[in-house]
Amino acid sequence: MTGSVTLVEVGPRDGLQACKHPIATAARIGLIERLRKAGVKRMEVGSFVSPKHVPRMADTGEVMDAVGSRAEPGDMVLIANARGLEQVIAHGARTIAVFTAASDAFAQKNIGCTIAASLERFAPLVETARAAGVAVRGYISTITDCPYSGEVAPEAVVPVARSLMEMGCGEISLGETLGRATPCRIAAVIEAVAAHVPIEALAAHFHDTYGMGVANVWEAVRLGVRTVDAAVGGLGGCPFAPGATGNVASEDIVYLLHGQGIETGIDLDGLLDAAAYCGDTMGIAPVSRVFKARRG
Repeated sequence: MTGSVTLVEVGPRDGLQACKHPIATAARIGLIERLRKAGVKRMEVGSFVSPKHVPRMADTGEVMDAVGSRAEPGDMVLIANARGLEQVIAHGARTIAVFTAASDAFAQKNIGCTIAASLERFAPLVETARAAGVAVRGYISTITDCPYSGEVAPEAVVPVARSLMEMGCGEISLGETLGRATPCRIAAVIEAVAAHVPIEALAAHFHDTYGMGVANVWEAVRLGVRTVDAAVGGLGGCPFAPGATGNVASEDIVYLLHGQGIETGIDLDGLLDAAAYCGDTMGIAPVSRVFKARRG
C-alpha cells in the first residue's frame, strides 16, 4: 500500500482537556509550535466550551492569537454553542468541530442532551459557520462501546454520520472513545458508515486503552480511510469515559505509516521532540511505544 495519509494532531485540545493540573498558556503555545515544526498541518488547537467544565481550554483565544491560527487553515477548534462560534470567528479560526455520539446515554452525560437534540442544536451553527467561510468537522463518539449502555451496533452510527454530513459537515471523525474495540469491530463500523457517507470524508479517532489503537488505525487505513486523528505522546483521556486512556500516539502512527510506505509529511524526530516537551514542561510523561523505544 502506498500513497499518503493526513494526520490530524489532537493533542493540544483532546489530549490536554482532561489534565488534572493547570497548564501554562505558554506551554500550550510551545507545544503547538513544536508540532508545526515537525510538519503537522492539521491540528486541534483548543476549544471554546464552558471554562467551568473544561478549565484547561479557557485560554484558547490567547493561544490561537499567539500561534497565528488566523493564517493556518488546518487549525481547528471545538465548539458547543453559538457563543463558541462567535469566539471562533472573532479569533479567525478557519475550521470548527462539533461533537455528538452514537449512544444517547453518552450524549446525555457529555453534552447534556440526546443525539437527536444535539443534531438539532448544531444544524444552525453549521449553517452559520459555512456562510462565514468556516469549514466544519463532525465528531461521533462511542462508535463501538458506551461506558453507560454497553456495546453500540454499527447500524446506530450510520444515521448520526449521515445527519452530520447532510447538515454540512465536510468531514466525519469516527471516535472509538473507550479504546476497547478490535479491528473487526472497527471494520464493521467503517463499512456500515461508508455505505452512506463517502469514505474520503471519514476520519479515524481511536483511543488506546487496550493497546489496540495502532491495529485499529491500520484497519481503517486498509479499508480506505485517509485521515487519522492522533495525539503526540499518547495524550488524552475523557472525563465522561471512566477507565479510558489517551488517544493513539501520533509518533506510533507515523512510525507505522512510514514503515508501510505511506507518506504523512511529518518528521518523526520532530514529533518525539514535541512529546519530550510535554514531559519536560507540562509534567505529562509520553506513553507511546516509539517514544519509549527511541527516547526512553
